[in-house]
Amino acid sequence: MENLAHETIVAISTPPGRGGIGIVRLSGPRAVPMAEALVRLRHPLQHASARFAEIYEPSAPGEPAAEGTSEAPRKLDEAVVTCFQAPRSYTGEDLVEIAAHGSPVVLQMLVRAALAQGARLARPGEFTERAFLSGRLDLTQAEAVRDLIDAQTLYQARVAAEQMGGALSRRVQPAKQQLVELIALLEAGIDFAEDDVDVTPNAQILTRIDAMQPILESLHRSFARGRLVHSGLTLAIVGRPNVGKSSLFNRLVERERAIVTAMPGTTRDLVSERVSLGGIPLELVDTAGLREGADEAETIGIQKSREALADAHLVMLVVEGNTPLSEEEQALAASLAGRRALLVRNKSDLVQQKSLLDTQPEALFASPPEASSEKESETVTNIRAVSTSALTGEGIAGLRETLLQMMQAEGMGSESGMLTSLRHHEAVSAALAALGKARAAAQAGIPHEMVLLDLYEALRQLDSLTGETTADDILNRIFSTFCIGK
Repeated sequence: MENLAHETIVAISTPPGRGGIGIVRLSGPRAVPMAEALVRLRHPLQHASARFAEIYEPSAPGEPAAEGTSEAPRKLDEAVVTCFQAPRSYTGEDLVEIAAHGSPVVLQMLVRAALAQGARLARPGEFTERAFLSGRLDLTQAEAVRDLIDAQTLYQARVAAEQMGGALSRRVQPAKQQLVELIALLEAGIDFAEDDVDVTPNAQILTRIDAMQPILESLHRSFARGRLVHSGLTLAIVGRPNVGKSSLFNRLVERERAIVTAMPGTTRDLVSERVSLGGIPLELVDTAGLREGADEAETIGIQKSREALADAHLVMLVVEGNTPLSEEEQALAASLAGRRALLVRNKSDLVQQKSLLDTQPEALFASPPEASSEKESETVTNIRAVSTSALTGEGIAGLRETLLQMMQAEGMGSESGMLTSLRHHEAVSAALAALGKARAAAQAGIPHEMVLLDLYEALRQLDSLTGETTADDILNRIFSTFCIGK
C-alpha cells in the first residue's frame, strides 16, 4: 500500500465500446505533467477548471516527426481536460480527466502514451481505493460508490447516495463514541488506581452498555430491509393454466416477454424479468400452470413453479374473474395464509355478472377444502383481491399500486443508513456479541481487564465497518468488485 503514493495510474473510466464521450483518467504525483504531454492545451491546467485541448498522433506532444519525413503531426480529436489538484480531488491526489469523443482507438492511444511515460494501468476500483486510503471516504462510503454504479432502480440509487453521504457512518458514530468513552473510563480506573481514581462500578458499566445496544440492535435489524436493496423482492405469479398469468406478466414488464397462446400449458419453464415499481426492484417470475402435468416436460415445469412459489417474497394468485374458484384454487389460496399474497381476478372484460368482480375474498374462500374456521380467517386476512383484464389493460394500474403497497409492507420503505451488505451485517453482529459478553462479565463481577477485552473487540468490529482497522486482504476483496476506472 505504501507504493501507491509514488505511482501514477491511468484507465479509461467510461464503459467499453463506442460512445459520444470517452474519458481517460489519471491519478498520482505525475498526473498533471503526463496529461500535458498527452494533449496540446491552449491554456495551462488549473484546479477545477476545464481546458480545451487537441489530441495528435503520438509524435505530436514535443516529439519529432518520424525520421525521413517532413509531415506535420496529424490532429485526431479534440478534448476537454479537467484538473483536480491534491488534496481537493476524488482520490486526494492530483487527478486529471481527459474527455474526448468515445472512439476506443483514440482512448487506447492515450492510455498507451501514458504507459510509455511511466504510468501504470489502474486495477479495478483503484481510484476509489486511493480515495479511501487518503481519507476522502470511509469504507462504507467507498462501497456505496460501487452500489451507485451498479444501481438498477431509483430506489437503489437513492440508498447508495445516502451511504455515500455518510448516512451509515453517522448512524454508527453515537454507539462508537459511547464505547470509546467507556473504554477510556475503565482504562483510567486500572492505570491510575493508585492515584485515587475511582474504579468504575459494575452498575455503571451495565448502564453504559445498555445505552449502546439499542442503537446497534436497530442497525442490525435494518439488514432485513437493506439486503433487499441489492436483490429486491421476488413475486411468483401462479395459478392454473390459461388464466392469463403470462399475459399479466407481459403487462407488468411492458413488453412481450412471455409466449402467450390460447393453448393451456404453454409456459413450461420459469420466465423471470426485473422491473421497478416506485423505484423498488421487483423480480417477476411467470410460472407454469399448476395442474397434473400432461407430459414429462410440463411436470418438471410445474415442480419448478412450486419451488418458485415456496421461495418468493410475494405471491400473485391469478384466477378467471368470470368463473367461481375451483377446489384446487381454494386450496392453493388457503395454503397462502400467513404470506403476503394477492388474488387477481383476470379476464374482467369477459365477466357478464359484474357482481363476481365485487365478491369479497371471504366469500370466495368461504369453504376451503378441509380447512377449519380459524384457517379460513387467516386466509381472509392475508389475501387481497384486485380485478384486471390483461387483454384491455383494465385494472393494471391498480394492480401495480397494490403490489407497491405490498412491497412497502414487506420492508422496502425508506430508512436512512441501513445495512446493505453481508460484511456490514457481520461486523455489527460481532460487535453486539462482544458487548453481550462484556455485559455478562461485568454482571458476574469479573475483573475489568477481562471486560475490556470484549469492549475492545466490539470497537474493532465497528472500526472494520468504516475501515479504520480493516485488513489489506479485505480491502483487496472489496475493491476488486469495482469496475476499472473507478
